[in-house]
Amino acid sequence: MMQRRKVDILCVEETRWKSSKARSLGAGFKLFYHGVDRKRNGVGVILKEEFVRSVLEVKRVSDRAMSLKLEIEGVMFNVVSGYAPQVGCELEQKEKFWMDLDEVMQSIPRSERVAIGADFNGHVGAGNRDDEEVMGRFGIQERNAEGQMVVDFAKRMEMAVVNTFFQKRQELRVTYKRGGRSTQVDYILCRQCNLKGIGDCKVVVGESVARQHRMVVCRMMLVVRKMKRAKAEKRTKWWKLKKEECCMTFRKELRQALGGQEVLPNDWTTTANVIKETGRKER
Repeated sequence: MMQRRKVDILCVEETRWKSSKARSLGAGFKLFYHGVDRKRNGVGVILKEEFVRSVLEVKRVSDRAMSLKLEIEGVMFNVVSGYAPQVGCELEQKEKFWMDLDEVMQSIPRSERVAIGADFNGHVGAGNRDDEEVMGRFGIQERNAEGQMVVDFAKRMEMAVVNTFFQKRQELRVTYKRGGRSTQVDYILCRQCNLKGIGDCKVVVGESVARQHRMVVCRMMLVVRKMKRAKAEKRTKWWKLKKEECCMTFRKELRQALGGQEVLPNDWTTTANVIKETGRKER
């Protein structure tokens, strides 16, 4: 599915695999995951194989939050996968999740790029009155308490809820469908200062990556730093001294460079530099 949809990086939740490992999925993709219970929770990040060698650090905070740090063409890029407790869970569990996510974000330097892909189990709601800096006008439904936690987190960390900034028909904003219920609970977040680098964000209809959940995709552009190529030192063509004519010319020029002396100076460093400089001349 990732290959067909040309998705390079995918955050997944509710993996329900007990362990902290990385495993190949075939077709050129690899999954980094963390979980403590086969019956619930678990988070992961799937990378296209070409990005695996770019991974510098894997941070597994809990079975609800983990991150990968990559260096892509000189750009430090952090991918965070999160799975918030559902509406009916205890407040203590919800607070623990947001503390974990805060910990992840605080460990990332402000100069580095960040993308969070998470099932936040909350509705940020339609409209953005008083919240323009963190969200656009294209959420759906009314905001609930869990959605307010998402907005508060975004304000705290100067992030933007990417889904809500792109005007799409309702069907392309719904991330969760069950029976007659259609909601938006899965979001992608980025730093507010990097929002202009997002080309598009929408829900992919017809690709069910988990029960009732739909995949949210965005096109993110990274401005890479151009690496200055080191100037190659010009090679000295010493082999030309095998030719008698070149050898005689070299001796003559070297004698002139040494001030016409027949005997070499006692300072070998100076003599060596003069020989090298004379040898570098084109002939």
